[in-house]
Formats: sequence, C-alpha cells, structure tokens
Amino acid sequence: MQAAEVVSPGLRKLLVAVMVIFSLLVVDSVYLATVTFLQWLNDVTLENAVYQTAFLAHLALGIVIIVPSIVYAILHLRRAIDRPNRIAVRLGLALFVTLVVLLITGIALTRGMPIVEIRDPLGRESLYWLHVIAPLVVAWLFILHRLAGSRIRWGTGIGIGVASVGLSVAGVWVSETQRVERTLAPEPYFFPSLARPADGRFIDAADLMRDEYCAGCHQDIHAQWQYSAHRFASFNNPAYLFSVRNTRQMAMARDGDVRAARFCAGCHDPVPLFSGAFDDPDFDDVKHPTADAGITCVACHAIEQLNSPRGNADYLISAPEHYPFAFSDDPRLVWLNGILIKGKPSFHKKTFLKPLHKSAEFCGTCHKVHLPKELNHYRWLRGQNHYDSYLLSGVSGHGVASFYYPDQAVDSCNECHMPLTPSADFGAKPDALTGTMAIHGHHFPAANTAIPHLLDMPPGVNEKHRSILKNSLRVDVFAVREGVSIEAPVDDAIRPSVPMLKPGSTYLIDIVIRTLTLGHLFSEGTADSNQIWLDVVATTDGKTIGRSGALRNSDGGLDPWSHFVNAYVLDRRGTRIDRRNAEDIFTKLYDHQIP
Repeated sequence: MQAAEVVSPGLRKLLVAVMVIFSLLVVDSVYLATVTFLQWLNDVTLENAVYQTAFLAHLALGIVIIVPSIVYAILHLRRAIDRPNRIAVRLGLALFVTLVVLLITGIALTRGMPIVEIRDPLGRESLYWLHVIAPLVVAWLFILHRLAGSRIRWGTGIGIGVASVGLSVAGVWVSETQRVERTLAPEPYFFPSLARPADGRFIDAADLMRDEYCAGCHQDIHAQWQYSAHRFASFNNPAYLFSVRNTRQMAMARDGDVRAARFCAGCHDPVPLFSGAFDDPDFDDVKHPTADAGITCVACHAIEQLNSPRGNADYLISAPEHYPFAFSDDPRLVWLNGILIKGKPSFHKKTFLKPLHKSAEFCGTCHKVHLPKELNHYRWLRGQNHYDSYLLSGVSGHGVASFYYPDQAVDSCNECHMPLTPSADFGAKPDALTGTMAIHGHHFPAANTAIPHLLDMPPGVNEKHRSILKNSLRVDVFAVREGVSIEAPVDDAIRPSVPMLKPGSTYLIDIVIRTLTLGHLFSEGTADSNQIWLDVVATTDGKTIGRSGALRNSDGGLDPWSHFVNAYVLDRRGTRIDRRNAEDIFTKLYDHQIP
C-alpha cells in the first residue's frame, strides 16, 4: 500500500518510460566506452559509421531522457520526502543530485548547443570524467535505494547487462572487420608522380573539394589559407599555369599523351590528378571545376602515409570517412553533423590531423623534388630540396653547425612556417607560453611574394611574408683588395679602421652574405627563377662613385655584372631555362644559394 502511494500508477508508467530509455543508454554507453577503451589500449582507430550512429543515438537518448527523468524525480520526491524510511529518502536525494550532475555534464559536453559552449580542454576533460563516473554512481545509488525500499527485479538488470556486453562485442567486431590495413597501391597510373590513392582508385573531386565545409568550424584557418601559396598552387596561379601548360603541350607532342606532366600534379594539382581529370588532353585548365582547387584542406589532411623521404609526392591518400550527414544539403542535418563532430571530435582529429602532419618529412614530401627520366628523357636530376638542406642545417639539430647555432633546435618546419596565431576557431588550443587560444597559421609565411602581387591580393598578405624575412640575412664587407685579382693582398682590415682608397685606382671588394635565421638554403624553391641579387653602392661626399646591382633607368634591365643569389640552369643547347620548363633542364652553370 505504501509503495503505491509513493509511486502512483501514473508515475509508474513514467518510471517505466525512463527505465526503458535509461536501459537503451546503458547498452549504447557500454559499446561506446568499450570502443574508447580499446582505442586507448591498442592505439588504433575503431570508430566508424556504426560508432558514429551509436554516438548519435547517445545524444538523442540523452536529450529525450532529461525531461521525463527530472519530472519523475521531482514528483516522486514530493511523495516520498516525509516517509519514515529515512535511509531510502537520503539515498533517493543523493540519487537525484547525481542524476542532475549526469544530465548537466552531458549537456555541457555537447558542443554546438545554444548558450552552452565549454571549450577549455581541462574543463572538458573534468566534465568528461564526471559524465563517465556519474552513471556508475547512479546505478549504485539506485540499487541501494531500492534495497532500502521495495524488492528489486534482478532479471531485468541482468538482461540489460547481457545485451550491453553482446552488442558491444558485436559492434567492436564490426569495427575490426571494417579496418583496412593500408598497403602500397599500384604505381603505373599516377606515375611519374609518386602520389597515389591508398586503394589505387580515383577519388571523387567532391571528396577533396570540401573547403567551405571545413570553414564552418575553422573560419580563421580558412581565411588564412585563402591567400596562401598552397591555395594558389595549381592552374589558378598564372606562373604555374604558363609553365605546366607548356609541359603538357610538350608531353603531348613528344609522347602522344600528357602523362609526364603528372610529375607536377602530385603536389600542385591533387584534385584533378586523383579524380582522373588531369590526364584528359583537352582538360580546360581555366574553366574546369578542379582547375581552381589548389591544394585543398582535404587534399593535405587526407594524406595518411608517407612512403619514403624521396619527395615528389611519395604519399598515400584516401577519401576520408566522415561523420553522418557530412554531405547533406539540409541545414538541420548539417547542424546535427556539427553537433556530432564537436561533441566527439576524436575521430575527426585522427582522420584529419595525424602525427605525420606535424613532421618535417610531411613537408618534405612536396618540398623535395627530383626530375625523373620519364619527364626529361635524360636522367634523374635533383630539383629543389628544402628537406635535406634543413636536415643539414644547424637549425634542425642534425647538421654540423648545430653545435653552436641555434641554442634550441627546431624539429619541424611548422614552427617557422605555421606559427601560432590567436584564434577563436573550434580547434584552437591554449598557447603554452601565453595561454591565449591559438591555431597554427595557414598563411605559410616566407612564401613567394610574386603570387600575391600577380593576383592583386591585399597588401597585408605580402607583409606577413616580408616580416618573417626581416634580419634573416646579413651582408658584410670583408676586405678590400687593390686591383682585380682575388689573390691580391689585403692591406687593411675592415673595422675598426676603414682603409683609405686612392682616387683613380681599381678595387675588388670581398663581400660575405650569410643566413642568420633560416633552416635551409637561401633561397631554395625555384632558385633558377627567383630574382635575388646584391646591390652594392660606393659613395664619397654623397656622390656615387661605383655601383654593382643597379637597375637601368632606360629599360629597367639589371646590371649584368650583378651578383645573383640564384641558380643558373641550362638546357641541352646551353640556353638558359627561363620559362620554368623543368622538362628541358640539363645542367647548372652555377648555383649561388647560401647554406
């Protein structure tokens, strides 16, 4: 009779509904927890479509249970609060408080919900463990509460436990059977580029062109990338368009197809290459949808394996697995997709930010180049090579110069070329030095300043490139020799005194150019086309008496006696390579790059 008064017939129906939802949540949670534990234990990714569906169910059931559980608890407490069985009452109150903690932590962890948005990593971790522990406490208190009151139906609980274990085992088995061990895909189609999809098949262009989707959570990163050299690495770069168009025409005339130009595409044109559009001899390099793609977010972040340190895009890439509703046009489902990612971002992070993305080897896969015989019909030739010159520098900590410079080695390219930038983006983390929320910049400073000029970008774009280069080089007048021979004696040292020069005499000036902050050769990259020279002016009483490196007023041409900091590259006929026609490179006349 007393139990009927505490739990009325109407409340009993509500209790049954709450227990059914809670039972489903238990089964679902055991599966989610099992997958999470196994991933932590074995350092593997088991999250897949089944897991994402289960997580979506967890969110849905968690939202559904809020109102009925709170309503039942309040109505039940009102009926039972004055009962003489004080142990049952106290346990019921503790159960109610723990239930509220469970629900509040669940809501707080669901990022993307209105009003509630907890972003601090430490705060979220604390909430997560509260949310994990709270249901265990709820179950324990519920058992104690019922032991102090009416009889427990153990069969129902055992059934729920068996179902939880069974479904968890089945779910993990499905995850394991769906895992793909990546092996090298066949080379022939994409060769002479070393890049290839992991399964050897084409990747739909739509899978690689998801920049606006990424911008939904990573607005600052997307805004920086929009003006980067990576964004304009393909046919949307006028200089590259001119160069690769000529290479394709040459290959078509010489070989009857454009396959040799794949050498460029692995790094510059991943979307047309992997979608199969690049090999079309009639590919419209201006109007085709993939021609303007550049190096997209997914094209970079979907790379999952580096096959070697050879460079030339020697990597494996796969179309990434997405959370549910990633490709939906329905705004409500798009919002739900964001809720899933923000609520459980671990799979998203493992998919798009792997350890290899933080390594110098990842950058080296495209910033280390060789010209294959298939391109030049001559032999293997070394091209630009940031990666090896970085390893040989003191900055990397591996080169011989590292014993005196710098004080602290830099173990990745990202520290200089992806500096931390304050941001409110979803993926921002606290800067260890300042505590400010920050992201790794995606404007890639120190890139070619001609691209922003050619494409009429805002002035601030090039200013970011210039600012990182300030004080990166030093020019010193080392000695002055009378005459024109480099073997002429040096009469006086430069500084602290200054040698007196005789009017009418000829002098040879020894000048030393050296790098101060660079972790690789200066200038590297397209050293054969970079316009870098030394401008030296000698004056007396404000009057110029000698100059090397002047631009002519008549036609804007450069003094041919200037000292160039570049590479002078020749073709078979001894003609300078001056059209970025890499297929014609035969040898170097000189290479004045600075280590």
